[in-house]
Amino acid sequence: MKKTICSRRKFLNVAGATAGIWLARPATFFAHPASTNRVAVGLCADYGPPVLTAMAKLFDQLGGMERLVRGKTVAIKLNLTGNAFERLRYLPQGITHWIHPDVVGATVHLLAKAGAYRIRLLESPSCTAEPLEEFLLQANWEPRQFLSAASRVEFENTNYLGWGKKYSRFMVPGGGLMFKGYDLNHSYEDCDVFVSLAKLKEHLTAGVTLTMKNCFGITPCTIYGDGSPVDEPGRLPVGGRGPFHSGNRLPSKSAPAQVDRSGSKEGGYRVPRVVADLVAARPVHLAVIDGIETIAGGELPGYPTSRPVKPGLLIAGTNCVSTDAVGTALMGFDPMAVRGTAPFETADSTLQLAEHLGVGTRDLNRIEVIGPAISKVRVDFRKVPMPNRSGVLGSGLIQMPDGSFRRTSRSSA
Repeated sequence: MKKTICSRRKFLNVAGATAGIWLARPATFFAHPASTNRVAVGLCADYGPPVLTAMAKLFDQLGGMERLVRGKTVAIKLNLTGNAFERLRYLPQGITHWIHPDVVGATVHLLAKAGAYRIRLLESPSCTAEPLEEFLLQANWEPRQFLSAASRVEFENTNYLGWGKKYSRFMVPGGGLMFKGYDLNHSYEDCDVFVSLAKLKEHLTAGVTLTMKNCFGITPCTIYGDGSPVDEPGRLPVGGRGPFHSGNRLPSKSAPAQVDRSGSKEGGYRVPRVVADLVAARPVHLAVIDGIETIAGGELPGYPTSRPVKPGLLIAGTNCVSTDAVGTALMGFDPMAVRGTAPFETADSTLQLAEHLGVGTRDLNRIEVIGPAISKVRVDFRKVPMPNRSGVLGSGLIQMPDGSFRRTSRSSA
C-alpha cells in the first residue's frame, strides 16, 4: 500500500508509539551483489526531459534493470546532505550539492518500468525526525513528482526508528575497520535491492563523496549522533554524526562495539573506514552519480571554496567501488591515489579501503567503461574558477539572481 505524505500529527503519534523499542535483530550477513566491473558514462547537458533518455541508455548499457529489480522491493538512498535551506548563490540544491529531483524521478520511473514491485525513497535528514516528505517540501521539492513516477512509492526518514519496530543489525564481514557492525533503520534490510543515488562532489574530510560516501548517511543519529543516549538509542535524533568524525564519544552501547578504541580520532582516518564498513555490510546493487551540475571545492554550499560546475555527466554501475573510481577519474583525480595525494591529501582513500574489504576494484584497467572515454569528458575540479562578485565564471557564464546562467558576449565569440 502506498504511503502518502505524513502529517506532523501522525508523525508524533508514530514517534510516541515506537519510542524505546530498540532491540536490534540477530546479526544479518549479506553477500556482495553479483556484478561486473562495467560502468556506463553518459553525456547529459541539462536537467529535464533529457535525463530520462540518458538514464535509460545507461541502464541498457549495464544489461538492463529487469534482472535486478523485477518483482522486488527497491530501496533508494538519496543524497540530500545538510539542511533544507542552505544554497549556493541562489541556486536550487539539486543544481549544486543534492541529487537532482529529475534524476530521482527518472530512476524511480525506469526501475518501475523494469518491474520493481515497490520503491522506497530513503534519507536521514539533518537533525530531524520529520517525515521525509516534509523535509522535501521545505526545500521546495514536490514529493508527488515521485509518487506519480511509479505505482508503489514510499518515503522513510531513516535517521531514527521510523516506521519500524526495531533496528536491523548489519555485521561487517571480517570484523570491520572501525566498528564490528552497524544498527540501521529497518528499510535497509526490508528490501531486495539497494540503490545509492549520489552527486559528483569533492569532500573536505574524505576527499570525494560519491555513491559510497552517500551511505554514510544511512546511520541513524539516534545511535550515532552527538546527542544519542549512552546505553540505548534515543527517541529522536539529536545532533549530527560528529562521533564518526572525531571519536569524541562512542555510539549507544546497544550497537556493535568499535574495533579499536585506541585508534585515531582524526576524521580523515575514521570517516573513510566507517564508509568502507557500511558498503561491505550493506552492499550497494546499483550506483548512480549525478554529475550534470554540481559544485567543486567541497560537499556543501557554505564552504568558501564551493563553486558551481557543470560537467554534464551521468554515471551508473552495479559495483559502487568501480562506479566511484570512474567518478573520481572524471573529476580529474587518480582513483589509485593514496593518502597524501589529491584528492586524499588529508584522508585515507575510501576506494582503497573498500577494495581491501573485497567490495570491488578501483583499478580502471580492470573496469569496463562504456561511453565516452574518460580523457575526453574529464573535468578538473581543482581548476574550476571561483565566480567573482558579479557572478562571472571563468567559463564566460554570468549567474543571474534567480540562479540561471547567461553566457557573456565575450565568451560567445
